[in-house]
Formats: sequence, C-alpha cells, structure tokens
Amino acid sequence: MPPTEVVIGVLAAVAVLLITYGMSARPGQDAVQQRLEQLVVQPKSLEELELQQPLFERVLRPLVQRLSRVVSRGDQGGLIARTDAKLERAGYPGGLRGADWMGVKVLSTLVFGVAIVLLMLATGRVQLAVVFGLAGAAIGFVAPEFWLGGRGRKRSFEMVLQLPDALDLLTISVEAGLGFDAALAKVVEKMEGPLILEFRQALAEIRMGRSRRDALRDVVTRADAQPISNFIGAIVQAEQLGVPIAKVLQIQSQQLRIERRQRAEEMAAKAPVKMLFPMVGCIFPTIFIVILGPAVVTVMGGPGI
Repeated sequence: MPPTEVVIGVLAAVAVLLITYGMSARPGQDAVQQRLEQLVVQPKSLEELELQQPLFERVLRPLVQRLSRVVSRGDQGGLIARTDAKLERAGYPGGLRGADWMGVKVLSTLVFGVAIVLLMLATGRVQLAVVFGLAGAAIGFVAPEFWLGGRGRKRSFEMVLQLPDALDLLTISVEAGLGFDAALAKVVEKMEGPLILEFRQALAEIRMGRSRRDALRDVVTRADAQPISNFIGAIVQAEQLGVPIAKVLQIQSQQLRIERRQRAEEMAAKAPVKMLFPMVGCIFPTIFIVILGPAVVTVMGGPGI
C-alpha cells in the first residue's frame, strides 16, 4: 500500500474521531448561567432537612415534649411556673420552657435509674440493683436542678461583670445629648452579652408601648443580681423625682468602678486559700518523696548498707 493512502486513511480516522467527540460533548455553559446555578439553592426533601438537624432536635426534643405533656396534666401548685422563672433567669438554655424542663427531669430520672440498674445486673449484684437504681433515679431528678442553678448564677455574674462597661457607654451617650432610650439602643448596638440581651428585650418592650419602669424592673427580676437592681432602682427613682439622669449615671458609674475594684481585691484575697488545697494534694507529696525518699530507703535497707 502506498504511503499516501496510509496517511489519508489515518487522517480520515482522526477526523471521524474528532467529529464524534465534538457531537457527543456537552456544550459549554455560559458564565452567568453557571453563577446562577451556584446561587440557586436546590430544594431538599423533608428527610434531608431532618437529618441536618442535631441529635437533640431530632430525637431528644420530641421525647422531652411528649414527657412534658404528661407532666403538665398533673401540675399542681404552679410548679411549672416556678420552673419557668428559673429558666428565665438562666436565659432559657436550649430554648426550653417550664413544661419542657420537667420533661427533661423525667427523662434524666429514667436514664440514670435504668443505667445504674443495668450496671448492677451486669456486675452480678442483683440484690442491690433496686436500691442503687432508686438512688440513681434520685440523682437524675436532682442533677438538672443543680445544673440550672449553676447556669443562672453564672449568667448573673456575667451580667454584673458587664454592667460597668455598659454603664460607661450609656453615660457617654447621655452626656453627648441622647435620650435614655436612644442611649440604651446605642449600647445594645455596640455590645454583646447576656446583659445586653436583657436590655434589648426591655427596649423592645418600651417601643411596643410598655412603660420604662415596668420594663426595667423585669430586667431586675431576670438578672437576679444586686448591682443591677441598684442601678435600675436609681434610674426609676430619678425618673420619678425628675432628677437629671446624666448625673445619676455618673454616680452609678463611679460606684460600680469602686465595687469592681473591691470585688477584684476580694478574689485576690481568696486566691491563696483556694491554692492551698491543690498544693497539699499535688505538690507536697512530691516534695515529701524527694526529701524523705532517700531516708526511707536507708532505713529499710538496715545496717548492712
């Protein structure tokens, strides 16, 4: 076969392959169309949306809500209302309300009791399973209350720590010519924290038509801290008596600075006492081993050494 025919055949085969590839290849999309496809969120099924939620939302929250409905039917003496007040002081952790929290306590009681009973049965202590199971159920019922109380105290302490800075900004805003509500809105805009959330809620209530006095007094109830109570009381009293609020804010700001310095001095005075127990438990045994170790070895070795 002549070389010319071979070259023509190869070129024809390559041309057929190129034509076939060009016809089968997808046409390139426009850059604008590709960008729009990236921005458009494809609708997801209900199952995919549920799987994206955390375990608490998918499993525990429905179970807690069912238990809360059972507990709510037998509520006597306003127990759920008192529990809701505690949750309010703690900032409603997890978005739980009073009835939901009772469901959490019931679930914790069952989990602790059943877990300890199974543990006793696994270790072969069948006689003690019931006793320890009841003790575990009691612990499971009380433990959420301890956690909730600690959460509320921690939140109140964070508010107390944040109050001087918020009050300084509030004082500067009032002295600059803003009214109290506008100055409070400026504080809410510039700062973050549990105290700012309470101020934001009070400001929203004031804008909806509630009196400033009632809105601020609710902040005192939710905060449950004496410095905040003193500050709100001074503001309410100044409003009632017609005293210039800028002067009241200056006095409160100076007083809070003094209290903050005294609180720091108190914590510094308590530090040596708190450090004593780790020193006794961790450092002193090591010192005793280093100092008395050779003497103990010599005594145990006897006169032959």
